[in-house]
Amino acid sequence: MLGPKAIEIVGQGIAVIWPDGSEDFLTGEFLRERSPSAENMGEVDILGQRWGGDGPRQFPGVSVTQWQKVGNYAVSFEFSDGHKTGIYSWAYLRQIAEEKR
Repeated sequence: MLGPKAIEIVGQGIAVIWPDGSEDFLTGEFLRERSPSAENMGEVDILGQRWGGDGPRQFPGVSVTQWQKVGNYAVSFEFSDGHKTGIYSWAYLRQIAEEKR
């Protein structure tokens, strides 16, 4: 999947323009709640046990403070609460953006 044509921090969230011309605005709270990090989503060990990821949590007032591309396949965000370990593939970012519409 091709990455966005543009990503820009706007207020507490981001504006995204996709290659097909569609646009999305995602708040920092929304992105933080859906961070694909092991801390947020948990991870499964080789025995199938899930560690971490205490389920859906809310992060009121959290904003995006920075972002950076990860190779040609993803983006990572830094949030005002210090979280910065989630890597959002282009496909995942598009998927959650479509959920928000």
